[in-house]
Amino acid sequence: MAWAALALACTVALGACGTAQKRAPVEDRGMAPRGAEAAAPASNLPGAQNAGKPGYHTVQPGEGVMQIAREHNQNWRDIARWNNLDDPDHIEAGQVLRVEPPPGAAASAAASTQPAAPPKTASVAAAAPASSAPPPAALPPPAPPPADTVVFIWPAAGPVIAGYDEAKNNKGLDIAGKAGDPVLAAADGKVLYAGGPVRGYGNLIIIEHGNSFLTAYAHNQKLLVEEKQTVKKGQKIAEMGDSDADRVKLHFEIRRSGKPTDPARYLPPR
Repeated sequence: MAWAALALACTVALGACGTAQKRAPVEDRGMAPRGAEAAAPASNLPGAQNAGKPGYHTVQPGEGVMQIAREHNQNWRDIARWNNLDDPDHIEAGQVLRVEPPPGAAASAAASTQPAAPPKTASVAAAAPASSAPPPAALPPPAPPPADTVVFIWPAAGPVIAGYDEAKNNKGLDIAGKAGDPVLAAADGKVLYAGGPVRGYGNLIIIEHGNSFLTAYAHNQKLLVEEKQTVKKGQKIAEMGDSDADRVKLHFEIRRSGKPTDPARYLPPR
């Protein structure tokens, strides 16, 4: 059947959401170029008396708290707490920050929303004091998106008189019945098309089920729903007929992602 003439293609657009991390601004107050961290900073900057000591870091131009935390395998929230930073987004080049827990204090891993940085080399790790904090729990992998599944019922009560057969260009099932027999929605959905006569289909209804499935109901004598109408599984949507057919019957199709598939694979056994 000339399905393409029905304009049934449904395009599902997938949006991608990107995120960008804002870099913390740093005020440059005449610090030496990077690499000269050991040089004594201006004495009026916070923590200047600790410059060069183990467990401390002298802020270089362009650095932010999050970057420094990653470099030292720490949580940026802990660094902000250890240094009494009211606004971690504003630190100054030349400022000296504590980047290891104070004696007797444990890192607050529970407050972390930032993944831990990769471990440093063995020589650097050996120089760092041991922390009593337990290692942060590994985050579980994200759950896979749920499959787009639909549970169908039989759209009519009569016997199947012709099965799905691609070789014979029969893209669905032909179900026998009497004129006026009820035609039911096979699943919850929204009416995409209701009209006719359509060549090869007669009076036709097409229902959309989620993002993947479409069902078609052809050869009806009377349509009981309109386009854009929401329908429920089992709702009477038409009366069986013989419009553009050689006898009274319902031609029923299921398409997944626009491709015809054997409805018997999705319908419950009788």
